[in-house]
Amino acid sequence: MINVTLRQLRYFDALARHGHFGRAADACAVSQPALSMQIREMEQAVGGVLIERSARQVTLTAFGEELLHRVRDILRSVDELGDFARASRDKLAGRLRVGMIPTIAPYLLPKVIETLARLHPELDIHVRETLTPKLIKEVAEGRLDTAIVALPVSEPSLTEVALFSENFLLVRPGEDAKTPVPSAEMLREMRLLLLEEGHCFRDQALSFCNMQSSPPREVLDASSLSTLVQMVGAGIGVTLIPEMAVTVETRSAPVTVSRFKHPQPSRTIGMVWRKTSPLASQLQQIAEVVSLAARELRTPKEGGAKDTKRAGRRKAG
Repeated sequence: MINVTLRQLRYFDALARHGHFGRAADACAVSQPALSMQIREMEQAVGGVLIERSARQVTLTAFGEELLHRVRDILRSVDELGDFARASRDKLAGRLRVGMIPTIAPYLLPKVIETLARLHPELDIHVRETLTPKLIKEVAEGRLDTAIVALPVSEPSLTEVALFSENFLLVRPGEDAKTPVPSAEMLREMRLLLLEEGHCFRDQALSFCNMQSSPPREVLDASSLSTLVQMVGAGIGVTLIPEMAVTVETRSAPVTVSRFKHPQPSRTIGMVWRKTSPLASQLQQIAEVVSLAARELRTPKEGGAKDTKRAGRRKAG
């Protein structure tokens, strides 16, 4: 009988994810020598070398790669034991691991946390903000209970629940406030500022402008919506941002915000979780709370340039 501990399995999983003993030890809240010793003991127990050790990184052997899939299946099953226990309770309580994409988290998260704390005070919420592919992977592997992303994700192992839809708005320099709103075709001839590759919002904006098949005249990339809006305020170009971000991102920039003519570009925001999750009914309740929080967010006003210019004059005076 192979004598491998659950601790060793978790350490091995962390080492595979981080590819580095120091980072894996930090993630597991143990010393690097302690983690290294547990990995060596695990190798002895399974009778094979799991990793190739070097000064800079850790690489899994072929045996280690094969074993990793089984280890993660075991860890997911163990985690689901706790989920089963939580699912048996009459109320929402305990740890809830939620992922959100960066174009949602800064704007929706405060309201969601406030609403959940009010309605379900015994929940212990842990939030992870990163790009959609990473969130989907972590939900599928059981490292997150759920994620709030733009739909569809089209992952067969996950349940998708639509929460709400929101439009994309055009952000231009303040002096453009009285000029006509350009069409999607006209945007192709303008200096369009977008999020860097990897963000689903970038792909959605390019799709609206029909730029996926033929490249735009000029596209500049940024890592956040805040940077995009500030670049527009500096007169560098124009950009699209989701409606929920307008109030936060335009309050300190000399820009104007406009809606496109119908049909307006939009996205659907939803929650995803594993179809096998014992917390499915509880997560459905969470989805209703998130929908409620989204409805309570104030719809941002258009034409932000005028107010921003006034604020700038008061500050200067």
